[in-house]
Amino acid sequence: MKNITQISQLYLRVAIGVGYIVPSLDRLGVWGPPGGKNISWGNWQSFLKYASETMSFLPTPLITPFAVIATTAELLLGSLLIIGKWTRIAAMGSGLLSLLFALSMTISFGIVSPLSYSVFTLSAGSFLLSSIERYSWSLDQIALNKNI
Repeated sequence: MKNITQISQLYLRVAIGVGYIVPSLDRLGVWGPPGGKNISWGNWQSFLKYASETMSFLPTPLITPFAVIATTAELLLGSLLIIGKWTRIAAMGSGLLSLLFALSMTISFGIVSPLSYSVFTLSAGSFLLSSIERYSWSLDQIALNKNI
């Protein structure tokens, strides 16, 4: 059972981390231009249009700063989860960030949208990840082993 937990937490850390980094880089145009194969946004302006729809309940001047904060948080949290640094904090941050995203989608598009994209599942998985006692194959574990 211990090995299953170790492998599962690594799989969850990497899946969530990559799941944040890939779309964040898409917003910055790293994967290609808008309209390209497997491209959701392709540039910041296309992403801001989507962010405006998702955060339609907010005053317009707040949308760009919140989009920047969300993208920065996704890149940071995704990286921390992949390398396993401050994993518990990164997982809690991921759970909160994805819960806020799910609630924004619900307010703007209805409940089916975040359910269809498994955003609540991402949030729940992140919160579950934050409850794991040890993070094998992580910088956290390496630091813990050095303190023993």
